[in-house]
Amino acid sequence: LSWRRTSYSDITAEAHDPLVASEPERPVLSDEPETPTPVAVEDVARPELERESPLGAAPVGVDFGTFVHTVLEATDFAAPDLDAELAEHVAGALSRRALDLGEPGRVVDGLRAAIETSLGPVVGGVRLRDVERANRLDELEFELPLAGGDAPTGRLTLQAIAGALREHLPSSDPMAAYASRLEDPALRAQVRGFLTGSIDLVIRLEGPRFVVVDYKTNWLGPIGEPLTLAHYQAEALAAELSRAHYGLQALLYTVALHRYLRWRMPGYDPGRHLAGVLYLF
Repeated sequence: LSWRRTSYSDITAEAHDPLVASEPERPVLSDEPETPTPVAVEDVARPELERESPLGAAPVGVDFGTFVHTVLEATDFAAPDLDAELAEHVAGALSRRALDLGEPGRVVDGLRAAIETSLGPVVGGVRLRDVERANRLDELEFELPLAGGDAPTGRLTLQAIAGALREHLPSSDPMAAYASRLEDPALRAQVRGFLTGSIDLVIRLEGPRFVVVDYKTNWLGPIGEPLTLAHYQAEALAAELSRAHYGLQALLYTVALHRYLRWRMPGYDPGRHLAGVLYLF
């Protein structure tokens, strides 16, 4: 009876709020909170972080998150006229599912800013703007067997994943501390059967090297206050990644990409070809 088709959202369902944890009747996200999740971090006097978020006037919740995913999936990041490209897909998404976004032009500005921002040292400063269609896979769906699949030979346990983290990662690694979070009693401690899911984006870099990308629209500022860039400084993002168990999601999605490349790529070597994971808030 414990054999099942499971997912990251299923494993972490009890750790999320009831709406997010439920099976939606329409295709919406199941890994982002419906309400703001403010994160308390130490105030640092950095004027450049006091600017309001370009998307700060947008609504909070899974409907907006689903809208952003829909637009980014359809958008050609390398289009010569990015504003026109975004405006077209914003209008298309709104025609299929109405959502009060305020001024659509501000949404286009905010998404353009995200697409034109460096993704950091993991990918050598590449921007989404630099990624052509030929070098991306959007919404890469996967379904893979766990511990025997059709003929279960055991169970995948979160305790075993925690043990692998403790064995292989130095204490300085950002993921090392996550091992203890896998003991959260709200998580489904063991599963067997098949793991399913969908990776927002896989980027192929020079080398080639491949990176998992996940889009997040979580509102991390205090309720009722303007959203600023300071609410998304490194400490706040680390706290949200831990709170929402996105570390587990990153591990599962990396395994999915690893198996995909092992199947499809001659001479595949994870040490050379896996670049890492990016969470884009």
